[in-house]
Amino acid sequence: MRKRFPWVRSLLGFGLLLAIALGGFAPSAYALTEEQRLVNEVWRMVDRSYVDSSFNHQNWWAIREKYLKQPMPNREAAYTTIQKMLAGLDDPFTRLLKPDQYRSLQTSTSGELTGVGLQIALDPETKRLRVIAPVEGSPAARSGIRPADSILTIDGVSTAGLSLDEAAERMRGTIGSHVLLTVERDGEIVQEIDLVRDRIALNPVYAELRPQEDRKIGYVKLGQFNANATAEVAHAIARLEKQGADAYILDLRNNPGGLLQAGIEIARLWVDEGTIVYTVNRQGTVGSYEAMGEALTRDPLVVLVNQGTASASEILAGALKDNGRAVILGEKTFGKGLIQSLFDLSDGSGLAVTVAKYETPNHIDINKLGIVPDRVVPLEPITQEQLGTSVDRQYQAAVEAITSNSLFADAT
Repeated sequence: MRKRFPWVRSLLGFGLLLAIALGGFAPSAYALTEEQRLVNEVWRMVDRSYVDSSFNHQNWWAIREKYLKQPMPNREAAYTTIQKMLAGLDDPFTRLLKPDQYRSLQTSTSGELTGVGLQIALDPETKRLRVIAPVEGSPAARSGIRPADSILTIDGVSTAGLSLDEAAERMRGTIGSHVLLTVERDGEIVQEIDLVRDRIALNPVYAELRPQEDRKIGYVKLGQFNANATAEVAHAIARLEKQGADAYILDLRNNPGGLLQAGIEIARLWVDEGTIVYTVNRQGTVGSYEAMGEALTRDPLVVLVNQGTASASEILAGALKDNGRAVILGEKTFGKGLIQSLFDLSDGSGLAVTVAKYETPNHIDINKLGIVPDRVVPLEPITQEQLGTSVDRQYQAAVEAITSNSLFADAT
């Protein structure tokens, strides 16, 4: 039986899970200002939902009393107080989203945004701003920015100390405007990169039939798990089946994640039965999502992954691997196994809270560890546009495995 937690819809973009908080909170025992009420609202959401019941070994009630006493003459002061309160959790994924940041996040999951097209994360160990992947066809992808690059400055402003959302907000802007990034790669400074912001169409799927020797391989590249992803992948598989595909390569490289439900539903397109993912909350309660229908195809499947494969992509790869449905080929994935809920706040802002972790069907916790491929194949530096071509070593290894059947023989 499939169990569900009390949230409405899910998001794992850079590892987010989206939920809509319904209902109000009990009034405080003493009169609070509007700013204090907002701080208290955030405190209560964290108190009810945060995955670590010790709150990073803090007396969470004492934290409330401390920060409600802070001077808050205006809304910005309240935001600063909230950010300081959340910083004590030492969790970069639990954070405040100001109204404009919250709207931008909601826009990105709808399938379109305006900016440079970078998926970013804060490295939990180094606290540096790290590129998960550029969006295919975006200004960032055309500039040569690669997964695992570090962004040191944005328009001359150091990213040290910036939150993930502050950094993202600085890179967004009107179409045609410029933003200057300083990028570090493998410990060396890359020259400053001048990007022109554009409309980023988040069409997540590219699919093509590629005949190889005695095989007809359906190549499906999935760039993000947005609102359109499940329908587009289903459409691609159906079209490739009609064209005679008898094997598939699913390319999840540089896919930073997105909507959790999309990841689950796409796994169900490939898997007839079995667990897709387990979720575990702070009480240790385990929920699961199951495959519960006929897969669209049972043809052999190779999944390509790399260090830019993160979050919902890792849920999909883990489900296909642990259910024996696919062979995973490439490099170890990003390692984002935490789940955040995003709650509406009363002033139009949002609050991301780490509420649970997920495990693969074999109960493997991949947080900070990633998924290790069945066959490790390093990738020499190539551009985003060269992925899936003759110069792509990982792609060619997948084609060879399918045409020779060697990888599937090894896996049985």
